[in-house]
Amino acid sequence: MAAFLMATDVARDEFGWGQLGWLSRPETTGAIQLVVIDALFAPGGCHDFHKHLDQEEVLLVVSGRIEQWIGEEKQILSTGDSCFIPPDTVHASFNDSDDEAKLLAILSPCVGEAGYALVDVAAEEPWASLR
Repeated sequence: MAAFLMATDVARDEFGWGQLGWLSRPETTGAIQLVVIDALFAPGGCHDFHKHLDQEEVLLVVSGRIEQWIGEEKQILSTGDSCFIPPDTVHASFNDSDDEAKLLAILSPCVGEAGYALVDVAAEEPWASLR
C-alpha cells in the first residue's frame, strides 16, 4: 500500500531525552521492510546503549552534532554524516551540545507489530562504564 504522510500526522513518542517521529512502520504505511524514524535529541539527551537483534540500521545526522557509539568505538557525527549498524550490534547516540540534534533512523526489516524492537543494555558492562 502506498501512503502519503503529512508532517502534522506523524505519530510522535516523547521521552525525557527527546522524541521519535514514526515516518514509516507497519501500522502507518503497511511497511514490511523499512522502519523510518525522525529522532529529535534535546540538548544533553541520549538514546543510551541498546541493540536491535534482527534489524540493521542507518543513522543520518540531519542537523546538529551527535556522539555516536558503535560497540566500544565512538565518533562525533555532524550534519550530513551517517553510520551503518549491523543487527545485534550495541550502539548509542548522545547529544552533548547546547543545541537540538536531529537524526533520521532507517531500520530493516520490520520486526513485530510495531516494526521496531530493541534490547536495552545500558546497565550492563562494559556499556555502563564507557562514558
